[in-house]
Amino acid sequence: MFTEFCTFVKKFSLNYNQKKLIKKNILDHKLRIPKMVWMVGLMMFFANFSSIIIFIYCPIYLKEELGYSLSIIGFLEGLAEGTSFIMKLLSGILSDILQKRKLLIGIGYGIVVLAKYVFAIFSGYGFAIIFARMMERVGNGIQAAPRSALVGDIAPSRRIGACYGLKRSLATIGSVLGAFMAGIVMWLSRENYRTLFWFTAIPVSIGFLVFLFFIKEPLKIRKAALLAVIPSHTPKYKQSFSFSNFKLLGITFWKLMIVNFIFLLSRMGEAFLSIHARDVFHLEKKLIPTVMIVFNLAWAMSSYPVGLIADKMNRYWLLCLGIISLVLSDITLATSNTFKFFYVGVALWGIQYGTTMNIFLSLISEVVPENLRGTGLGIYFITCAIGMMIGDSVMGRISHRLGTRTAFVASGIIASFALIALIIIMGYKIKQSKTKRDNV
Repeated sequence: MFTEFCTFVKKFSLNYNQKKLIKKNILDHKLRIPKMVWMVGLMMFFANFSSIIIFIYCPIYLKEELGYSLSIIGFLEGLAEGTSFIMKLLSGILSDILQKRKLLIGIGYGIVVLAKYVFAIFSGYGFAIIFARMMERVGNGIQAAPRSALVGDIAPSRRIGACYGLKRSLATIGSVLGAFMAGIVMWLSRENYRTLFWFTAIPVSIGFLVFLFFIKEPLKIRKAALLAVIPSHTPKYKQSFSFSNFKLLGITFWKLMIVNFIFLLSRMGEAFLSIHARDVFHLEKKLIPTVMIVFNLAWAMSSYPVGLIADKMNRYWLLCLGIISLVLSDITLATSNTFKFFYVGVALWGIQYGTTMNIFLSLISEVVPENLRGTGLGIYFITCAIGMMIGDSVMGRISHRLGTRTAFVASGIIASFALIALIIIMGYKIKQSKTKRDNV
């Protein structure tokens, strides 16, 4: 009798410990950031390392070397970004239809690589520089929505904010190092733009190799199998396109898009930060990258922590803080008379990026149906496109006529309207939740 009792206790103890270990492994799997997210972040690290150099020096090159006006540069930047975001919408929808994220990422990244070589080979021709800039933004647009959807596909539900934050932090660290190296290359080459453009082709090519060999098309993960350490997989299914799908995205999604549109009207392109530094503070060419270093460092340092915090609290409050950061940045940039306060404004500009972009992507991945994630992200990007095209064009004209200080004042006023719109939506959601509780 005693022997049987001991055997029973031993079996019970083994079963209990085994189940406990399995549950721990399941929890660890749910909380662990997948390796693929790191690989996507590494790919973006090299891409941004290259792109930030073009981003910093292309407007200055067009203005000071090729003689283009600020109005034309603002229009071209808006057109380039707008074209990019239109491609993000189309590629997002197509990635849902085909359920082949990697194919579209590869096409887009390949165009970006090709654009860098066009910059280097035809650097003496203005039309070629503009064409290469458009190529780069189109390529980025093709890959952006499928790339963000890919992260949403593989991210554990309880770590989605952290995954987006990590991806963005790695990408932005690439921007910081790229901006730093841009200054060194310009100094060593005695401000030779062709040498600088050739340099940009190296990191983007390395990033393409990371994409080819380390990023794989994942199976669609639906839910964890009962008492299994590895989640069960179900085959991916194709989503047919229909305009009725837009309605299925939900009212919450469309309200977010209204806030995003107003917000993007206020957020002019970062090229204006460099132009502001040159026109108002007469910053030397070789020191221009310091503007993007501060901006991207603040962006990188805020993205991942914001993602972690967002997984544990109401994302809408963090979105409010992000918009407030832009308003404070505009005030600082519009009123600063010293480099110290100018760089404070640039840092705040980076913090609002690290906050708002992360939160918008996380909210979209949460509120839209899983099979329409690419479509939702595509619409988000096209909303950004329209807002940025209008914003960049208007701010370019204001800067040309009244100066960049006035443009930052206008940016702060429009951002305040976006904050008011978000507060109204938050109030409506709180009231709706209270009504549901009262009915229950």
